[in-house]
Amino acid sequence: MRVALVHDWLTGMRGGERCLEAFLCIYPQADIFTLVHVPGKTSALIDSRVKVTSFLNKVPRIEKLYKAFLPLYPLAIRSFDFTGYDLVISLSHAAAKNVYVPAGVPHVCYCFTPMRYVWDQASAYLRGVKYVCALPLISLLRRWDAQGAKRVSHFIGISTFISARIRRFYGRSSTVIAPPVRMSDEVSFELTPEERDFFERHSESFFLCAGALVPYKKIDVAVKAFNQLGQSLWVVGGGPEQPALEAIAGANVRILGRVSEAFLWECYRRCRALVFPGIEDFGIVPVECLSAGRPVIGIDAGGLRESVVGFRPWQGSNLVPTEHTGIFVPKDKCGDVTALMEAVRIFGDVEHRFDAVTLKTRARQFSYPNFFKAWTSFLEEVGLRKAPRQSNVERVAASYEV
Repeated sequence: MRVALVHDWLTGMRGGERCLEAFLCIYPQADIFTLVHVPGKTSALIDSRVKVTSFLNKVPRIEKLYKAFLPLYPLAIRSFDFTGYDLVISLSHAAAKNVYVPAGVPHVCYCFTPMRYVWDQASAYLRGVKYVCALPLISLLRRWDAQGAKRVSHFIGISTFISARIRRFYGRSSTVIAPPVRMSDEVSFELTPEERDFFERHSESFFLCAGALVPYKKIDVAVKAFNQLGQSLWVVGGGPEQPALEAIAGANVRILGRVSEAFLWECYRRCRALVFPGIEDFGIVPVECLSAGRPVIGIDAGGLRESVVGFRPWQGSNLVPTEHTGIFVPKDKCGDVTALMEAVRIFGDVEHRFDAVTLKTRARQFSYPNFFKAWTSFLEEVGLRKAPRQSNVERVAASYEV
């Protein structure tokens, strides 16, 4: 069976690219179609399977400018030709699902989210005058996006939260299959001498924020909360919000920027807890942290409700060590600095009660083997051809360093 995998763009190795890598474990001979590909920014496995890029890939410095070409995405994605393929799988948070496939060829969309910047979060990405000026374009892109969703044969959402968004914006039902997540005891990365020296020089206990520094993740709320708490917070990740975060961070907050995989996993293992102040579509970072035996402090909403069994202090019950894997902040308090501060204070009182075995067991529900089993069940349910032997895909995925 000839399989085409469509990804929005390949400019870094984040959660979406990990999912693409997992599909390559299932379909090792699949061809990848993408708007923009920067060789060396993802894994060697992904780079080796990229077959087709759009005309945008020829634009000078496109790796820095691709988001500015949003108005050209409809034309770029339509240029892909899937003649001769038996199955098209799009991994989409933007334009990938809007491809045109030949009649009779099934198109499965593994949807990370409907396009945030043209639907409900447009005003967060384009603030003030920019948003007002962009409204006509946003309206056109919404119509194009909704029309593209109609051509998808089957939708898969990465969480029930995203499944609800698919239903809201596209009027389509979807199956839920959570993304595969690497487990702490299955990864092995070596710290550089400089990184080892950093951890030796900064041996204080700390809370951790990790992920892309973009508006909807609300990392600024965590920085403001810890400025007042006076406790140590390390912020790991890069993105457009980094300069603003550096400007407001107190002496107890370290904005570390982009770090290596080894550094990130060492942060997971050493931190007191992960602080996750935004509403996430699923959230691979919290599951990775749980797999390292560390709890999560986050919002009682979005994908976090599906990965973290949160203790809700406002309900008056007690934390159960064999059940709870984190502490929740009420959904209506998202973005509230005081509410996050209170959750951190409560965590300090019950920190000793969290059980590492419970945390790791919860994380393992989102392992690669479970992802492969869910995918195979989905194919059988919708009548598509069965995936390769389970033993093969598990063996390939277990290596990770591809």
